[in-house]
Parts: sequence; structure tokens; C-alpha cells
Amino acid sequence: MDDFFALDPIEAYCVRCRTTVEVENPQAVWTRKGQAATRGECPLCGGVVFRIGRSELHAGHDAPAPVQVGEAASRARVKLARDTVYVNFAPDDEAAARQIAADLERSGLAVWLHEADNRTEWAAGVHPALKECARMVLIHSPAAHVEVSVRQACEFFRSHKKPIVLAEVAAASVPALLGRSPRFVMTEQYKVALRHLVDTLSQ
Repeated sequence: MDDFFALDPIEAYCVRCRTTVEVENPQAVWTRKGQAATRGECPLCGGVVFRIGRSELHAGHDAPAPVQVGEAASRARVKLARDTVYVNFAPDDEAAARQIAADLERSGLAVWLHEADNRTEWAAGVHPALKECARMVLIHSPAAHVEVSVRQACEFFRSHKKPIVLAEVAAASVPALLGRSPRFVMTEQYKVALRHLVDTLSQ
């Protein structure tokens, strides 16, 4: 009888294991913009996995009000620790970005996760998080190359001589702007790459 009422398995892609797994201890969560998602653990490595979209776990739960973005948010005062890491990513890489951000936080780093659907007009005002954060992790992939907000955030960091580190989740050439940035391939020996990433960010 219990099996009849059991929830359907929820699958997510694990960046560490490079495979789709059945999520353990899944929890219904929402992004700051109010988008439904599921967060849990990988049964193979124990790392955090993240999947965008509603599931049965969200039934009966209302999404929280989305955080306001745009001009009003740009004027808001953001108070972040001086060494906070800005995680910059394209919408297609959101699940991988959230997984890496969660692992960075578990390693003791303060993280600001750039919202994938925040199309801030940088010419009209730079988001305070870009000014406050001292370092950036760019989730590097072909999708990141064509995302305007990703490129503009990188240009802002470079113009202010702030370090940018690449966490590669899909093979892509490195643009000239980021040619000297440290690059870690997260799809090969994830734990080793994560450790080197944390070490570099901690310097």
C-alpha cells in the first residue's frame, strides 16, 4: 500500500559523476526569482545535485514571491562579505552552477549566485553584487559565450582588475578576454577540480 503512494523518482545530472542519477533526500526549493526546483544528494558521490522545474514535492506548496530585479534592485544596497565569490552563468548551465555553488559553500566560501533570468541592463546600472564581490567563478561552456549578461559581467570584473576563475562544465574555447584566467575542467575528476578551484579562490 505504501508503494502506491510513493513519489516518482526524481532524476538530476551530477556534475561530479558525469551521469544522471536518482536524487536522494530530494527537497522542494525555489530560486530567488520564485522558480521551482529540486535539490538533493547524489547516491554515488554524496554531492549536491540540483534540478530546475516542478515535481510532486511541490504539490500543495505555493512559490514565494519573486525577488524584484531591474532598476529598483540595482539601486538596492547589497551587503556582502569582502571575499564573496560571484558565480556567473548562462541559463542553460543553471543546474550545474547551483551544484558547484553549493559545493563551494560547503567548502566554506561565501557565494553570490547570479540569477539566470536576471537580464540587468548593465548600461543603466551595474548590479551591486558585481561591485561588492571580490572574485568571480564563470561557469564556462558554449552557452556562456553567447550570453550577453555573462560577457558584460566578465568585462566589468576585468575593467576593475578583479580575478575571474573558469569552471568548465562543457568544452568551449576560451575567449581572449579570459585567456589568462585559471581554468578547471569540472567534467573530469570533479572532486580534484573542485579542490583546486577552492584553493585558487582562497588565495
